[in-house]
Amino acid sequence: MTTVPSGSAADPWSIPPLFAELVDDTSLLQPRMVAPGVDAVVARYLSARDGRYGGLVGQLVCPVSRLPALVTELARSAPSHPVDLSLVVDTGLGAVPKALSTVFSRPGLLTPRTVETAAPPDVDAVWLERVAEFVPEDVLPVVEPRRPLGGSPDEVGVWLDAVRRVAEHGCAPKLRCGGPRASDVPSVTEVERFLAVAVEAGRGFTALGLRQAVRTEPGDGRAQHGILNLLVAVARALASGDVAGALRSTDGAALAGETEELSERAVQGVRRLLSRCGADPDLVPGTALAGLGLLT
Repeated sequence: MTTVPSGSAADPWSIPPLFAELVDDTSLLQPRMVAPGVDAVVARYLSARDGRYGGLVGQLVCPVSRLPALVTELARSAPSHPVDLSLVVDTGLGAVPKALSTVFSRPGLLTPRTVETAAPPDVDAVWLERVAEFVPEDVLPVVEPRRPLGGSPDEVGVWLDAVRRVAEHGCAPKLRCGGPRASDVPSVTEVERFLAVAVEAGRGFTALGLRQAVRTEPGDGRAQHGILNLLVAVARALASGDVAGALRSTDGAALAGETEELSERAVQGVRRLLSRCGADPDLVPGTALAGLGLLT
């Protein structure tokens, strides 16, 4: 299955290929006490997918434990075409076959695209092969080796070795870029090193926890990475450029200008590497990207 979306400039509602199907809705991954209801998530997702910036919308990410409620709500909502689904393992790998069976039995509602799971820091080929046993060939396994929060250089090295093993085994590594705690945000250096591993392995990855288009630094120690920053950083990593500079930039106009100068081949290379970004609470940063002149 391809991970490089396409867009058509002939369609005024189309999205440039760099942003096509880029942003997933990860609202259902929030803790249940603060997460919106499944009905609200489905309504917002379908509205966004069919709206002005619908070409930005990627997969709907759902924990296995919330799949029954999602299926019920989608059946009630009767979507115009199936929802691309990412299943996140939160109840153990043993629950995956039943969950996938549920999804495959409802082709009018859901199309399974990825199965995502966290991995131990010492993830090895045996563990990864077990994951592969549960995931059909036409569904992409996504594995997140957990980054050590505030880890020493040696611990960060162990994490990056795990990322490399995941990529070499044919799975897509996941990079967590944000979350409810300041420690959930990796440093610029950690993201730069992750990208170096991804480029070397030549394997696409996904990112989670990107909440805005451009990096913010509010001054309270809770800097947030931006979607544009990551896209430009990937482009520079592929061209042996200044990756750290792209990740640190808060100049949205400059980042936008750099993306517009990317060749068609460069765009394809970026999206082969960075296939998807998970975002919440705002499903699609269409307004922000339009404000930078990147969407019409």
